[in-house]
Amino acid sequence: MVYEVPWSLLFQRFHPAVLYKDSPSAWEQRKLGECAQSFSYGLNASAVPYDGRNAYLRITDIDDGTRQFSKNDLTSPDADLARCDDYRLDEGDIVFARTGASVGKTYIYQATDGVTYFAGFLIRMKMNGTANPQFVFQSTLCESYKRYVAITSQRSGQPGVNAVEYAQCPVPIPSLPEQEAIGRFFSRLDDLITLHQRKRL
Repeated sequence: MVYEVPWSLLFQRFHPAVLYKDSPSAWEQRKLGECAQSFSYGLNASAVPYDGRNAYLRITDIDDGTRQFSKNDLTSPDADLARCDDYRLDEGDIVFARTGASVGKTYIYQATDGVTYFAGFLIRMKMNGTANPQFVFQSTLCESYKRYVAITSQRSGQPGVNAVEYAQCPVPIPSLPEQEAIGRFFSRLDDLITLHQRKRL
């Protein structure tokens, strides 16, 4: 059973207009690009059977409900991985689906997912240290982000959002300690929901 979590409503409860009625402007409106060291496109390589060490993250490997790396059909990239360090994910990297029906779908890399390379239809956002990665990731589960993607992805053919457009996406940012506390809260909530879903299978 997939649980539809009202992320935007939960997230809104942390907004200073609710928590701190005397300081409703405490959250600063910024753009994703201001929180990023870089945006980069993924590895253009075919997927081959999993080699037991090097995982390949494709759009279809990001679970629609949990936004975690689904391990049901692991593969590896068909490439010389000694030359592919630029496509290897690091802790806190966020990836965005850039085209097709899943455009806008996001995933945040965690070390527990092991050695992972990201594929060509994904865009990686590498953080610059001015914002908490988990907080930014949780922001991509909110309605305001979904609306931005829906509007920006409109094309004459297949929908898509490129790196420049993702960099322009607005996101409200509180102080770093608040970001970290909110990010931890939602990360734990995600883990609890995922655990509960697995118990029901």
